[in-house]
Amino acid sequence: MMELSEIWIYPIKSLGGISLKEARVTDRGLELDRRWLLVNDNGLFLSQREYPELSLFRPEIVGDFLRVTHRELLDSIDIPLQPIVLNTSSKFEVTVWDDTIDAFEVSPKANEWFTKLLGFSVRLVYMPDESERKVDPDYAITGDEITSFSDAYPFLIIGQSSLDDLNGRLEVKVSMNRFRPNFVFTNGEAFEEETWREFRIGNVPFVGVKPCARCVMTTIDQEKGIVSGKDPLKTLSQFRNFGNKVLFGENLIGLGIGTVAVGDMVRVLSFKK
Repeated sequence: MMELSEIWIYPIKSLGGISLKEARVTDRGLELDRRWLLVNDNGLFLSQREYPELSLFRPEIVGDFLRVTHRELLDSIDIPLQPIVLNTSSKFEVTVWDDTIDAFEVSPKANEWFTKLLGFSVRLVYMPDESERKVDPDYAITGDEITSFSDAYPFLIIGQSSLDDLNGRLEVKVSMNRFRPNFVFTNGEAFEEETWREFRIGNVPFVGVKPCARCVMTTIDQEKGIVSGKDPLKTLSQFRNFGNKVLFGENLIGLGIGTVAVGDMVRVLSFKK
C-alpha cells in the first residue's frame, strides 16, 4: 500500500523548505507554499538557478511568524504570516517566467535584511488572495485552476522509489531536497507517479497533469548553497530524457480542499491514456 511519507512547503520561492506532518490543501497549492517571493528592482523573480546561495536561507514557522535564518551567518528575521498591507503604493507587478503577477511588498525592513545578506538590492513580496495566477491552459482541468509563485503548477509529487532508482546510478547519492517536492510517497514503483491521472492522498483528490522537467537547480547542494557538479542532472539525462527534457516527478492539480497528513494512503483511481 502506497503511503505519504513526506510533506514539504517552500514559503519563499527558491529558499529552503519546511517539512510538515500535515498540511492544508488550498486552491493554489499547500497553505503558505510559495506565497512569498524575492525579486530584483525590476520585479523579476530570483532563483537558485542564478543564485545558489538562496538555499542557505532556512524558514520555519514560529507562532504567527515565518522566521527566516541564514544557515551560515545565523542572522534571522520574522515575517508575519498574515501580511498587513498599509497602502496600495506597495502593490506592483512581478514576473515569474512568462507570467506577470500582482504582489505587495512585505516591508522595507525585510527588503533591507535580504539585501544586506545577499549583497545586492532585492525586495520581498507577497501574493495576496485576490491575485490569481492561472496554470498553463494546455494542462488545466476546467481552465480556472490557479497556482502561487511556483514554477507552473500547485503541487509536485515524487516517489521514494524514483529517488532510490536514481541514487542507484549515482556515485554520490543525493537527497530528495534537490527536487523540491510537496509530496513524497513510499511503496510504489520507480517513476510510476508519471503514469497516474486521478488519485487521492487520504480523502483529497488530485490529478497528475505533466511530468516535471528538471534544470541545473538539481545540481545545487542545498546544505552548502553551491553547485556540486553536473549530477544528478547528467545521470538523469541518460535515462530520463524525453523530447529533450529531463523528467523527474509529476506536477499536480488539486480537485478539492482538505488536509493531508504523513501516513495517509495514496490511492490511484485512473491512469493516463
